[in-house]
Amino acid sequence: MQKAEGLSPLPPWRRTDYCGNLRAGDAGREVALWGWVASRRDHGGLIFIDLRDREGIVQVVFNPERAAAAHQIARQMRLEYYVAVKGAVIVRSEATVNKELATGEIEVAAQEAQILNESVSPPFPIGDEAAAEDIRLRFRYLDLRRPEMQRNLRRRHRALAGARAYLDSQGFVEIETPILWRATPEGARDYLVPSRINPGKFYALPQSPQLLKQLLMVSGFDRYYQVARCFRDEDLRANRQPEFTQIDIEMTGPRTEDVMAVGEGMIASIYRHALGVELPLPFTRMKYDDVFARYGTDKPDLRFGLEILELSQPFAGTGFRIFAESLSRGETIHGIRLPANFALSRRELDEMTESLRLRNGLGLAWVRASAGGWQGPIAKFVAADEGARVAEAAGICEGDLLLMVAGERSRVLPVMGDLRLQLGTRFGLRESDARCFLWVSDFPLLEYNAEERRMVPVNHPFTAPHPEDLERLNSDPLSVRALSYDLVLNGEEIGGGSIRIHNRELQLRIFELLGFTREQAEEKFGFLLEAFGYGAPPHGGIAFGVERISMMLCNTDSIRDVMAFPKTQKAVDLMSGAPSDVSQVQLDELSIRVTK
Repeated sequence: MQKAEGLSPLPPWRRTDYCGNLRAGDAGREVALWGWVASRRDHGGLIFIDLRDREGIVQVVFNPERAAAAHQIARQMRLEYYVAVKGAVIVRSEATVNKELATGEIEVAAQEAQILNESVSPPFPIGDEAAAEDIRLRFRYLDLRRPEMQRNLRRRHRALAGARAYLDSQGFVEIETPILWRATPEGARDYLVPSRINPGKFYALPQSPQLLKQLLMVSGFDRYYQVARCFRDEDLRANRQPEFTQIDIEMTGPRTEDVMAVGEGMIASIYRHALGVELPLPFTRMKYDDVFARYGTDKPDLRFGLEILELSQPFAGTGFRIFAESLSRGETIHGIRLPANFALSRRELDEMTESLRLRNGLGLAWVRASAGGWQGPIAKFVAADEGARVAEAAGICEGDLLLMVAGERSRVLPVMGDLRLQLGTRFGLRESDARCFLWVSDFPLLEYNAEERRMVPVNHPFTAPHPEDLERLNSDPLSVRALSYDLVLNGEEIGGGSIRIHNRELQLRIFELLGFTREQAEEKFGFLLEAFGYGAPPHGGIAFGVERISMMLCNTDSIRDVMAFPKTQKAVDLMSGAPSDVSQVQLDELSIRVTK
């Protein structure tokens, strides 16, 4: 690259203002700005530069008659050169005001200029339009210059500032916990770090600070929080990363409603700091069983209705053979009423039926209500009185469509929940700007994993059983509820937690139900069980996903858009090339032999 005249290794003067902060009230002031050349327009005499920094863009005009030296330097400027400019703020004429820019009423008349660093031609425009994501990740340092990414990460910063301000006001103490710790079975695979000093032994990067924050309650800190880095070596899906951040909270002696109140206050403070909006409190609260029955999921999107209806009773004694056989096996029938103003054609219904069959192995039955009775493939198999019962139970009006699936309840409800979301997307119901927060509580404590042939925790093994269900812990453990809760926003889980076990014997009993012998439990969690023997107080808490919250604040559907340096779904950093090979010398120092 040919070296430009006026290239300076150091800024020639101190910056006085950010480009995007200048307004008409600054007219007449002399300012010194640094920034990147966002655009350059040479009109044969005057040269106009749009100068960009983190606060936005301002137009700088170079006039050869007023500042010949500065004009000569501006002739050498190109896109993404980093430059310094000194000049006076002037008000534009009414005809030249740019209403699309916050600084559009003014411009800076350059008197002096310096090129601080040149730039090769960037691989994509540094503007609002995003390039393909693989290119963005390969040149992430350029992608982060884009106004959208600047906005996203600064909004994330303000969200964390709001969280810290609230938690500090409530008496919480911020305490860091180790990144290098021991491997503990918490659900996902651990990332392991070999110890050079202790050959053959490994640290594990924490999946969460779960056990450590419980130990802090045993230690008497009473109220703890941390913006904690977490690591999980699991197969990545959409909106999953191998490393992520939680706002981790724990407190001594809370009831479920106490943790919810703290969570609501913190979320409200986040929205106040990040967006300047006040959230209405308290948030809606529902039990897990009710949520699952109405929405087919434990993280429902409440921006629209289309709730799932239980239709087994109205169809009792039905003449429709498929439904009758399903009911005789103790299965259930569920449906969704689609109002008449949301029309589906016969072709669309056939496509939906075939998709359901191929993906889930279930049949979709449908009828449409008309003045003359039901219409649709199963209408002729349903007697008039039976149809009237179903219509009354489902609240069907003329022109409405009733979509129905029969089968095992545990299988049908998630399918109906997915169908509900598909309908919400098809008719634009999920595009609402509403913020529908929901607390879901009283999850099952345990579930049976058929693949592993054992019970596993729905949350984690340190969650306390509901006191009312303790007597069934031995006789019917799968019916026991947990003192656990999630916070959901528009179909995304943004936080979850529980009241913890603080009794040694109860914790050992849970480990036994999960398939651990007492010896194995002592080997893996001996330090925790030992701590419970020293007057451990009741405690509980919650963790909020920083990326999930930031994603909702920034109205994006990808957590990679709110992380500075994310990885791909193959856990690769395209910019740095991580993970990478290391030298044999390093492997030998760590007593590691690599096999492929």
